[in-house]
Amino acid sequence: RIKDDKKSKTDLIPSHASTKSFGIERLLFGVRKKSPMTNATLFLKAILLTSVATLPIHAFVSRTTFAVKKQQGAWIDRKDSLDSAQQQQQHVSTFLSMSTNNDNNDNGEYDLAVIGAGVVGVQAALLAASAPYHKKVVLIDSASASGALMDADGEDLSIGGPTGLFSKALRDVSKRIKVSTLRGMGLREDSVWNEITSSCVELASSNAQDVYRQLDYAGVEYMAGFASFPDGGATNSLIVKRENTMALATIKAKKVLIATGSSPFRPAGIPFDGSRIFDSDSINTLSYLPKSIVITGSGIIAVEFAKIFRNLGAEVTIIIRDMSPRKALQKIGLDIDVAATLVSDLIRSGIKIERGAQVGEFNVPQTDKGQISIELNAKGGGPRAPGLATEVKCEAYVAAVGRKPNTDNLNLRSAGIEVDEYGGLMVDCHLRATAKAKNVFGAGDVLGRPFLASVGAAQAKTAVISMFGPGLESKTTFKQIQAVSKDGEAVGESDDDSESEGSEEYETPDACPTNDLGGFMDPKSLANNPLAFPVGVWSSPEAAWYGYSKQQAQEQGYEASEGTALYVECLRGRVFNPNGMLKLVYDKPTGLILGVHICGDDACELIHYGMELVKGQRTLQDLLISLYSAVTFHELYRIAAQNCMDEEGARKRRALAGKVVAERLRKRGAN
Repeated sequence: RIKDDKKSKTDLIPSHASTKSFGIERLLFGVRKKSPMTNATLFLKAILLTSVATLPIHAFVSRTTFAVKKQQGAWIDRKDSLDSAQQQQQHVSTFLSMSTNNDNNDNGEYDLAVIGAGVVGVQAALLAASAPYHKKVVLIDSASASGALMDADGEDLSIGGPTGLFSKALRDVSKRIKVSTLRGMGLREDSVWNEITSSCVELASSNAQDVYRQLDYAGVEYMAGFASFPDGGATNSLIVKRENTMALATIKAKKVLIATGSSPFRPAGIPFDGSRIFDSDSINTLSYLPKSIVITGSGIIAVEFAKIFRNLGAEVTIIIRDMSPRKALQKIGLDIDVAATLVSDLIRSGIKIERGAQVGEFNVPQTDKGQISIELNAKGGGPRAPGLATEVKCEAYVAAVGRKPNTDNLNLRSAGIEVDEYGGLMVDCHLRATAKAKNVFGAGDVLGRPFLASVGAAQAKTAVISMFGPGLESKTTFKQIQAVSKDGEAVGESDDDSESEGSEEYETPDACPTNDLGGFMDPKSLANNPLAFPVGVWSSPEAAWYGYSKQQAQEQGYEASEGTALYVECLRGRVFNPNGMLKLVYDKPTGLILGVHICGDDACELIHYGMELVKGQRTLQDLLISLYSAVTFHELYRIAAQNCMDEEGARKRRALAGKVVAERLRKRGAN
């Protein structure tokens, strides 16, 4: 509720955001900066902010708090403190209330030290510090090593976020902001970019503050610095170089989790400068909106950034080594039709694709003005065939050609910890590092592929279970969880004289743990298991898949076939966006659903229903008799099942639907 009083406008703006960042909302709503803001206008602004965040409204209403307790007992003020402990408690969600603060720890000894404060490290720290474990946990990270996504005060805005936090925020902003409109209103280029980046910072800041609040509530201690193992082979202690003072501190930990993530691979010969020539992380520091950009890469990150900058009005060129961009996308797991749909959308958007090429020499102007000239060679080097472009020019360049695990500078060799040929931490099925000592574990990108935040979070959970034993989900009822929420006592207590859970050191069993999807979480097991996790591509349109492709199902011995529903075949698709498709892979004799592949609006949300269909061994018949809410994309599942049962009729319906889409696009182009 917004009180109808005479408070200033800035009193109603979240105090962690500058009033400048609200300029874009004023432009979008057509409100002049000097005109008084009515309650209705403020309400619309609140809707705009809350609709793009995954946080409760209170995250925007008050400046949230976090003070991190240093090892020596000093406090680093992250944000303004909450008015009272009671106010803080009101801001904690139901599930956060399961956690209880750990006791003060001034002797530098911990049950768990987590290196890296991305989504994986934060999830592991919160889980270990909360019920039923209640472990003393320290989280060690450096803001300067986490993608350079910081605010003006040097605050780490990427804490607890995935590697692609900046691109996700930029993608959201690019969908809401029409750059051509802002330019048409006479805004300078730097003003346009400032509006865009301030909106990204707003989203990232909200996420960071919520993470800080959760860590504070769980009692996780935070150390800003760089951690490494000491010389001599010990793995129960770490040397931490403080980020600001560079002073060295030694901490002891019974268990260590390495969750340092990954960094972009930088091909030799490219003069990265962080100003005009970027990798997929340093692009976070882009200080202007380029009118033209060249991207090398054919994977998920390259496609995401290509659509983002195209939506922001830039001329975009993608350079790929393959002759077929569709086949390049298939190599990373996309279904053939999903890949074709994505490529068609790239071309339709006006994105140029240079095939069978690689970059050669760069000619970068000495000043910020002027375009970069990039030589194009044939795949493998040498001149390109006659008639093909031998040079491209742009204002910015991004190399998005893969990632590598961050295991440098940890002194792993001294600790006897092994890495693979790509630098990935080698682990067993418990995610325990391959080493003489048995107290070091790893999770997330530091292990290597698939480089997905969702998989990393699941690995964090597996690692904590391997260290300290099964958690709430395996031994308790919801009533017991509620009891822990209320009184903070450990789960598993009984009326007999046995010791309460957690009083003894947990010993990792020989049997391998399984995740909720029924597979092991070590990289080797994940690489051969299409049922282990869903995949989402945050391009525009989105793409997502889970389970088998038709070829994979046939290799497993199924008599596999597939059926497709076009977005235009459902009412919501016809009204909002007809460009998209949903495919079901199924077993012909039984109708068993084996895989789901989607490209279109909300694909990354729709895939989870498809995952449950596969995991639940549902059939086409189940979909045909299911009732779905009207005007939703979920109707596509029923339509696809119907098309599986009537392949001839499906072909005719798709042909007719295709004509409808083509006519709609023709009319749109004419206008």
